[in-house]
Amino acid sequence: MKELELKRPLVFFDLETTGTNIAKDRIVEIAIVKLTPDGETETKTKRINPGMPIPEEAASIHGIHDEDVKDCPAFKDVANEIKQFIGDADLAGYNSDRFDVPLLVEEFLRVGLDLGMENRKKIDVQTIFHKMEKRTLGAAYQFYCNKSLENAHSADADAIATFEVLKAQINYYEELKNDVDGLSKFTKRGDFVDNGRRIVLKKGVEVFNFGKFKGKPVRDVLQKEPQYYDWIMRSDFLLDTKQKLSKIYNEMMLK
Repeated sequence: MKELELKRPLVFFDLETTGTNIAKDRIVEIAIVKLTPDGETETKTKRINPGMPIPEEAASIHGIHDEDVKDCPAFKDVANEIKQFIGDADLAGYNSDRFDVPLLVEEFLRVGLDLGMENRKKIDVQTIFHKMEKRTLGAAYQFYCNKSLENAHSADADAIATFEVLKAQINYYEELKNDVDGLSKFTKRGDFVDNGRRIVLKKGVEVFNFGKFKGKPVRDVLQKEPQYYDWIMRSDFLLDTKQKLSKIYNEMMLK
């Protein structure tokens, strides 16, 4: 049986939130399973007061209501603890590239912290599953682990199930590598510069991936239409997108 080969810790995490809008919604629970290169595991689960009402639609999915978090700490109060627990680990999750990672990065940015994604590998277990079988986490757990996922949409249950599914996947598919580099490359859906996928690298050049300038080099657009930068910075884009765009803009100004 293949085991994961790790050069540094790998964190499996799952978020329960007030909704699915990365720019506006907030975390109400985070569960982390940290796997070390020697095979040891550590876990951490935190309930968080999102500072906004939890919509009934969201509460009906994860079972966390306003009264459950009214005495819980805000994210700013536990952000350093969570960041230190994650440390320099690579990240893994289920649909994490599209939702969990971007939202977690946004929460850190809101309190003035940078999670530091530049040197981290990311593995999206959902991408492996969708490329191979195209189903949900519950179906993945049943298919690969022959287990029913109890307490689905409970952050700790989902994070642990995701870890077990990945272990099963690397043994089910001979072509899958059992190291983070290989799995990260396999689950990568594009060379995106930002978590909002508004900017993508094409042949080493940053290109807009949306709107009227889709497909156009970012630097060319900002040079010819500097007001477009101002519009993005004023609009409801992710903080991470604005941060990455500002970095490109500032590099241009320094030349």
